[in-house]
Amino acid sequence: MNRDTYQAARKKVKAKKDFYGHLSSFLVMGVFFFILNILTSPRTLWFYWPILGWGIGVVFHYLDVFGVPGVGSLDKDWEERAIQEEMAKMQKNDPYETDYDQDYLDLNENSRPKQAQVKKDWNDSDLV
Repeated sequence: MNRDTYQAARKKVKAKKDFYGHLSSFLVMGVFFFILNILTSPRTLWFYWPILGWGIGVVFHYLDVFGVPGVGSLDKDWEERAIQEEMAKMQKNDPYETDYDQDYLDLNENSRPKQAQVKKDWNDSDLV
């Protein structure tokens, strides 16, 4: 494993760790807001407003770290993976598609048969 791969993996792990910290603080503060609301003004419920706003931030943080569920991250590598998947599907669905890399016939100078010397069995005067 090279250093670039290690650094990329380390960066992804840190992003996941940061998300889980964000989610934990969201849950703790959600409970805190609920208790504070019930203790200070039980007849007027307001605790869901800060939870809603913060929850939207948690959702966007999740999408940034993990991507869209079922699709994955829509980063620059996603497009290349999607192209490769589409090409594989197209080849699988096309019965006439051939793998040109396998069917390629190389006829370079060394593999061509030498042209046979034509032996003349006639005289040039025989031709009309």
